[in-house]
Order: sequence, then C-alpha cells, then structure tokens
Amino acid sequence: MSSDLNLPNGFARQAGSLFCEDTQVSDLAEQFGTPLYIYSQTAITDAFLTWKQAFGDARHLVCYAVKANSNIAILRLLASLGSGFDIVSGGELERVLTAGGDAAKVVFSGVGKSPAEIRRALEVGIRCFNVESSSELYLIEKIASERGDTARISIRINPDVDAKTHPYISTGLKENKFGVNAQQALELYRYAQGASHLQPVGVDCHIGSQLTEVAPFVESVQHLRDLVLQLRKSGINIEHIDIGGGLGIQYSDEAIPSPSELISAVRAELDPLDAELMIEPGRSIVGNAGALLTKVLVEKAGDTKYFAVVDAAMNDLLRPALYSAWQNIVEVSVTQGSEKNTYDIVGPVCETGDFLGKERSLSAREGDLLAVMGAGAYSFSMASNYNTRPRAAEILVHGSHTHIIRQRETLSSLWQDEQIPEALL
Repeated sequence: MSSDLNLPNGFARQAGSLFCEDTQVSDLAEQFGTPLYIYSQTAITDAFLTWKQAFGDARHLVCYAVKANSNIAILRLLASLGSGFDIVSGGELERVLTAGGDAAKVVFSGVGKSPAEIRRALEVGIRCFNVESSSELYLIEKIASERGDTARISIRINPDVDAKTHPYISTGLKENKFGVNAQQALELYRYAQGASHLQPVGVDCHIGSQLTEVAPFVESVQHLRDLVLQLRKSGINIEHIDIGGGLGIQYSDEAIPSPSELISAVRAELDPLDAELMIEPGRSIVGNAGALLTKVLVEKAGDTKYFAVVDAAMNDLLRPALYSAWQNIVEVSVTQGSEKNTYDIVGPVCETGDFLGKERSLSAREGDLLAVMGAGAYSFSMASNYNTRPRAAEILVHGSHTHIIRQRETLSSLWQDEQIPEALL
C-alpha cells in the first residue's frame, strides 16, 4: 500500500511536498524544529460539525472527550463551535474552564473521582456525573449534602458487549473496571430517586475506543433503551441517553462507519424514547487532524532489516508500543525516482519497544523528514519525559497561518520541581 493513500482531511501533497492546509510542512519543521505536532484547524472543525449534522433534528449534545487531546487552544476552538465536554479528571475540568468551555455542558466520567474533584465539579455546576459504582454515588451524595447542592447523575451501564477492539481500550465487557450491570443500575437509580441531594437525569454507556463497526453500538443502546423503559415505569424520569464515544478513524485502509451511519442506527432504537441524545467522541474529531513530524537521524542496516532512527520516540507517540497500533508514515518531501527501502522506524529511547512503525517502504535518508499521520489523538496527551526528553511543541495550522499552541519544553524545566537535600550539597 502506498504511504500516501488516503491522506486525511487537512493534508495533501502538492508537487511532491506535504501540506497541512495551505502551509508546507517542511517549512514548519524548519521554523519550529522536530519532533513537532501539527494540527489542522479546518479538519477539527469539519469533524466536529459532521457529528453535529449527523443528529439531524434530534435533540443532542456532542461532548468532546478531552482525554484525546487536551490542549486549551483546541478546547477553545471546540467550545466556540458549541461543544460540550466529557472529562475524566479534575485537571481536565480546569482545562475546559480555562479554555472558556461551559461547565453546564460538561459530563464527568471515570471510575475514581476524588472528593476534591467532586466538590469542584459541583461548585462550577457541571451538567452531570456519570456514576460508575455504588461507592461513588454515596460519596457524591455526601458531598452534595454538605454543600447544600443537588447533584445531577447518570449511571454508567456495563452491557457486557464486545466492542471488537484492542483489549486495552475495550470498556464494555463485564471483566472491565467500568460501569455497573443493569440490575445494579436499577437499584442505584431507585436509591438516587429517593435521595434529597441526588437527581437522576440520564443513562450512560461507553464500550470502547477505535470501534470499526456499528453493530456493537446498536447492541449497547438496546440495553440502554430497555433500562430507560424500566426506569420510566418506576416513575424515574430520564432526560438524556449518553451512548459514549469510541468511533474509530481510518489509520490505514480499514472501513470506518461515518457519524451519520452510526447516529442513524442509534436513532432507530432510541427516537421513540424522546430523550436528548449525547455522545462523547474524541479520536474521531481530532485524530486524523494531526501529524507528528520527525527527522531521520541515522539510517542503519542491521543483519536482518533496515532501521531509520528518528528523533521522535515512544515518549512522543506511545500507541505503537502500547497497543501495537499502526499509523501511516509518509515522506514530507518526495523526490521523483528516489530509492525506497523497507524500514522499521524507531526512536532513540533505550527500549526495544520504541518504534513508530515497522516494515514501511519509504525513502528515509539521514536528514529526511517523515510525518506520522493520525497523531491528533492520544499522542501528545499520552506523551512523557522518559529518558529526560522534553515534550515537543504543538502547532495549530489554519490556512497559511500557524500558531504555537504549546511551546517546546526546555531541558531545565524538566527538573525545576526537584530538590537536592541539604545533606547532599
């Protein structure tokens, strides 16, 4: 397969050079250095609006999953488009607020919310807590009571549905740590209905990430539909149904359902309930809007294969090492007739698992630039300083304009919070 196959929205090749919108990618590398994350503002906007349009005339709220990419410039862009936000920590809540997001459009997911996080969420008036256990529900009730508040809650259902994705990002099976089963949920809803400081307003489900089929979504929402009908018979009013996120993106040539295909199938099951529909996409909004630029440091011939050692590493892009994930890697500049070899693209980190791609047919001479596509989600947000490597800068591209939305870390900043005891001075 050609590495240029299916370049995503926001990226194109012109006269051999890779462009992000109207900006030549090699110019970005020269100006800002490598490794470098670049994002297309137009691609992010288009992806979000595609989700909005997919709902048609249905009442809905698209809540961007902040964990996918939490840069405050991207959050501000999405807030300006009317996005809600799905958060999983107090830190993500503060990022949303700093970016100008509306707390009343925030849903708080996650299995381990701390008392301080719950208090802060109540203080700013978030839309809803997605509750994942009885202990969490009682803790939210206790803190709401202490504050004289009423906490709006939704119970996250674990439907025991196989999302057919990597086991590390499957969240809807009974052996996963997320959510509760339908019987437990009924008991928790009945408890919440009778509690003075809890208000049950929704049901929630999220079965996994990088899903490539509609069928698991449909199966999960059928569980939600049945539960809502039971709750309403019991006099518990459910205002919204949150189907979670997880729709995949095209990293290679896999077939991915469109948002409209997914929502059409979901509405067929849920429209009779006349509830507001909520969804929590992350990767499908920002994933293909980003790329990681890297420079070839060393072209190395091993005993059995060629290696292209680049200046990006597993600390910049963890997915290949963590999930054996495949992401397209392309040359930033293509020269007519240039010789290609089959390389493993590896970083300088001292781990055998430090690779960005294996068995790639590329022209990758020393000093050449490569772009790892599909790096807008779970790339910078999972980056680390392993091997005392500064995290790379982030650039937002809009047409021919470029904006630094995160400066490259300096070496000295990596140990600024560390101290040497006086006894060692």
